[in-house]
Amino acid sequence: MERIMNEISGVIVLVTAGDNEEANLIARVLLEQKKTACVNIIDGMSSNYWWKGAIENVTESLLVIKTSTTLLDAVIELVKEIHSYDNPEIIALPIIGGSTEYLEWLSASLKTDLPKNPAP
Repeated sequence: MERIMNEISGVIVLVTAGDNEEANLIARVLLEQKKTACVNIIDGMSSNYWWKGAIENVTESLLVIKTSTTLLDAVIELVKEIHSYDNPEIIALPIIGGSTEYLEWLSASLKTDLPKNPAP
């Protein structure tokens, strides 16, 4: 497996949403505004957590958002504006390496002067 050091300062942002509809709305807005190159949505995830003194168990959708560190603040603000939760989960993890071609595509997809549909 090919592994390169990340030269684009990419991040994976994890966001939970109440349902698929909300997850797709967040993904669409982030993509339309070129704040992300790709969003994967995992539906039907079981979440267990503390909230207001009680343990909650709910079914949510998980967004896996690929972006750059330079766009992270904008992604966080946009998600907060759209999201229905009072305190949405928004966690960023660094991309420390990966496929050269994929990381180049990620970087190129976040540039605003590209065609609307860059190919992965």
